[in-house]
Amino acid sequence: MPTVTFDFNDLIQLIGKKIDKERLIRVIENIGGDTGNICGNSMDVEFLPNRPDLYSVEGVARAVRTFLTGSGGCKYNVKKSDIILEVEKTVKNVRPFIVGGLVKNVKLGDNAILSLMNLQEKLHLTLGRNRRKVSIGVHDFNMVKPPFVYKGAKPKGIKFVPLAKTEEMDLDEILEKHEKGMAYADLLKGFEKYPILMDSKDNVLSFPPIINGALTTVTENTKDVFIDVTGLDFKAINYALNIVCTALAERKGKIYSVHVFDDKKIVAPDLNPKTKRLSIEYVNSVLGMELKEKEVASSLKKMGFDANVNNRNIDVLIPAYRTDILHLIDLAEDVAIGYGYEKFSGTLPESLTFGRYRDIEKKSEEVRKTMIGLGFNEVTTLTLSSEKNQFEKMCMDEENRTVIKNPVSEEHTMLRVSLLPGLLNILNINKHRTLPLKIFEIGDVVAENKNIRKMAGMVIHPKANFTETKSTVEAVLREMKIKYEIKPKTMKCFIDGRCASVLSNKKEICYFGELHPNVITNFELGNPVTCFEMGLY
Repeated sequence: MPTVTFDFNDLIQLIGKKIDKERLIRVIENIGGDTGNICGNSMDVEFLPNRPDLYSVEGVARAVRTFLTGSGGCKYNVKKSDIILEVEKTVKNVRPFIVGGLVKNVKLGDNAILSLMNLQEKLHLTLGRNRRKVSIGVHDFNMVKPPFVYKGAKPKGIKFVPLAKTEEMDLDEILEKHEKGMAYADLLKGFEKYPILMDSKDNVLSFPPIINGALTTVTENTKDVFIDVTGLDFKAINYALNIVCTALAERKGKIYSVHVFDDKKIVAPDLNPKTKRLSIEYVNSVLGMELKEKEVASSLKKMGFDANVNNRNIDVLIPAYRTDILHLIDLAEDVAIGYGYEKFSGTLPESLTFGRYRDIEKKSEEVRKTMIGLGFNEVTTLTLSSEKNQFEKMCMDEENRTVIKNPVSEEHTMLRVSLLPGLLNILNINKHRTLPLKIFEIGDVVAENKNIRKMAGMVIHPKANFTETKSTVEAVLREMKIKYEIKPKTMKCFIDGRCASVLSNKKEICYFGELHPNVITNFELGNPVTCFEMGLY
């Protein structure tokens, strides 16, 4: 889980209310944090990946403040500006989406800059899927002059000084020599042009998703911060922009809009809250409580929402930085957190039950112990297989099978009907090991659209023969206390005259024998192989 490290005094200052450390820890744990290392004024807190708005000390301060005061959602005004960001079609096939925002008069110190950089990287890793889906650039706005342009550039066509360097480099050089370029070069592999963000004087702000220009480095002297967010998902880049802008606004910054001219005009950031209607009956049915309308509304306000009672419903205004509210169940969970889990009383179950193994699992475990006692090693193979493995390489006719509608590879087109091909593949992988090899597997196969539990064993060595496998099968049947009879059987995958069927109550429960040389060759093996497959009914 992402860990946020912050200074206790900085957090208290952002909250705007004195609170002792012990109480602060309790509140943080109530809102879903897990406090870790506490050393002096330094605190480490882990948060779940579904709350990226808490990946900064500013976000934590906001959440703690609303939890303590029950004041509801924080409102951030977006002031109008004349900043324009134009998007050229040359970037559309590389990294098509971009939004931007400006936060003025931010009070930046060491703690604030460190928090901003950490927030940026944590969003890259989580919401941004390691920069592939979303990448964020933060810049000193006073070093550049709008309007800005986001376009595709040839790798050798533009040079600039990247962050943490002093010499100019072209885009290919950055990917080959810069630490960040080498780390994320694969994100731009195969493209003829690379995305670039420039101002009206051809200064490079950003080479997304790789690195910013050194010109716009944010320092303690920076007052106005420009944020660009690019990516492959329009909704995700807007969430990231909202989180960064509102975090900076907690540092007394004022948020200004940016006009993005793409296929259509976009004004960002959009901090208008979304509305969901939550019924009291739904909340109580989920939580097993009998909460009143005011209790539900109050609990939601403690969690940072605005909530208005409307008969037996609550109209909930969801802040633009809350990316985790996807369904009404998410709101019901926040009601429980805001109300306090310690207030939930325990109830005894209406009926007393105890878990136990299913009969088939008991039988599987007994057979497993028997096979291990006989010197076999257990393996596990994939339930997904292919017609080539299950039928063609086994020299068997195709039978009724369950196919995959949209297979991702030629090796996984159907559900297996036999365990034997999987065991043969295991032997193939382990050809370099000393013989003999004795392996078995217990697992489900699918026949006539039904799961059937089977066990299969296989032996490979220069003298593997029918008699050896017959002895193994009889030992297993004896341990299972099954009465049986053995009769000759013909199967294309076995050598004629060296295959048999095991019947119990006139029903076949197992077959075994020596595999045909063609099967052995198909699986690229060089020694005799004997095997058996048994149903565990």
